[in-house]
Amino acid sequence: MKFARATVVGAGLAGLSAAVRLVEAGFAVRVHDAAPHAGGRCRSYHDPQLGTVIDNGNHLVLAGNDAVARFRETVGATTPFAGPDRADFAFVNLSDGQRWTIRMNDGRIPWWVFAKNRRVPGSRVSEYFRLARLLTGGASDTVDERIEAAGPVWAKLIAPVLLAVLNTPPAEGSARLTARVLRESMLRGGRATLPRIAKPTLGAAFIDPALEWLAARDTPVTLSRRLRGAVTDGNRVIALDWGAGPEAVAEDEVVILAVPPWVAAALLPEIEVPDVFHAIVNGHFAIRPPSGAPAMLGMLGGTAEWLFAFPDRISVTVSHADTIVERDREELAWLFWNDIQQGYGFRAPLPAWQIVKEKRATFSATPAQDAKRPPATTRWRNLFLAGDWTQTGLPATIEGALRSGETVASLVSGGER
Repeated sequence: MKFARATVVGAGLAGLSAAVRLVEAGFAVRVHDAAPHAGGRCRSYHDPQLGTVIDNGNHLVLAGNDAVARFRETVGATTPFAGPDRADFAFVNLSDGQRWTIRMNDGRIPWWVFAKNRRVPGSRVSEYFRLARLLTGGASDTVDERIEAAGPVWAKLIAPVLLAVLNTPPAEGSARLTARVLRESMLRGGRATLPRIAKPTLGAAFIDPALEWLAARDTPVTLSRRLRGAVTDGNRVIALDWGAGPEAVAEDEVVILAVPPWVAAALLPEIEVPDVFHAIVNGHFAIRPPSGAPAMLGMLGGTAEWLFAFPDRISVTVSHADTIVERDREELAWLFWNDIQQGYGFRAPLPAWQIVKEKRATFSATPAQDAKRPPATTRWRNLFLAGDWTQTGLPATIEGALRSGETVASLVSGGER
């Protein structure tokens, strides 16, 4: 029997992506989420302490992210991304005050590495071409097994970028995942590597347009409804328990779990999922950035790692924040604020602030954890998995989450199971 209906559990980007594509394919779709808001880790909300709308985290996308472009075009997202006209990445080392900007050229041939004013200060051309070794090797290889994790290019470009992309100590990260990111960004040239930041919010860029698109097509999204259990029989999920007892799953209905991996494993313990995670800590400060501040500034030698300049606030992101996630919020605010002042070169009293902690922000992007990522299909013919933690071939990113939804929709609408 072919599927005609779908229940999507989870209204994050993966679940919304699956729902949108299935509605396009003619399915009757229902979406449920345990939270009182849609968006998952990409949610936006009004923070009374700051008096403005902020994002849960500073999620960066690249101009070459194809699934991002497809999703936004489908749901009619008109809020433009902000970012530079060129693939310029500004950095500062707070330890010695050195500043530099990586300036990639638009085309695929990376002639920028031959220009001293465009590459990492003190680096040699040969260091960049050694990075090609990341593109070879097996699935079990770590980054430091493919390249030497040392030298100016590593310390001042590769390590800080990989830390942000993998949310994992860069040298321990999966070489396979790193290679995939490189192939879809730097190796496609500067035009594909342009950093893009959602302004004013992630909600405006992704979530709100998707909810409006689904509502216009009579697709209900029910919030504050938590799935408590799933009943299986043979190769099917036959019922879902939302808290009031099992509700039957129809013969022509498919269930898509687009929930965090630990939730999926709790519902169906037979599913293997990543089980090591790393934190991300974000700080938001209600103050206009100084004039001329870059939209994004990489920082070495401090606590803060990346600064994001919004019209009404400055935001900080720290990846692999396991060592600071339990620290006092006010202590973190002062640490971040001192780094912000030093990084932007100005002095001001501590403004209103907010610290947002995600203790299990992403799975650890090591080869061992990557091997635990399940495919979209399961042994139950009417149950599928979606999420950036499934086997997308990418680290835990917005692009990966959206692709996972597309993959599930393609499998579900492609025929019988």
